[in-house]
Amino acid sequence: MTPHPQEKAFPVSWDQLHRDARALAWRLSGVGQWEALVCITRGGLVPSAIVARELNIRLIETVCVASYHDYDTQGELQILKPVTEAVADLGQGGGERVLIVDDLVDTGRTARVVREMLPRAHMATVYAKPEGCEVVDTFVTEVSQDTWIYFPWDMSLQFTPPLHNG
Repeated sequence: MTPHPQEKAFPVSWDQLHRDARALAWRLSGVGQWEALVCITRGGLVPSAIVARELNIRLIETVCVASYHDYDTQGELQILKPVTEAVADLGQGGGERVLIVDDLVDTGRTARVVREMLPRAHMATVYAKPEGCEVVDTFVTEVSQDTWIYFPWDMSLQFTPPLHNG
């Protein structure tokens, strides 16, 4: 997949994602004591595993929301699996003492849907775009709205021609 002409490419290696997810955990370590982590699948699976390890969170839940149906454009949001009541009721209810983790907040649509399920939870993403920044509580790196992030699970090693042909 090549970025659209108006988009910038931001390829993220496994090493970079690991460093950034650990940086996210470091930022979160001073924010609160978490009883559970809710991972937004699928993109949040890898960062969630790293954050859960770093913060010693053992209760891991998933919320499954599909929005990118063709890996290129966002479509209709589908909740494939909601959060369990047991996790939603933690703390004083509404997800208090619950950490939500995803790889990226783009427009904020997915994050808003999950926020409705857990209004008192703390939402964190590794990367954030301007349209979605206000929906998350903590993130590591902001990229421009017209940047397409290529995650390591979407790429393979191959030759890349130089920007300048000549």
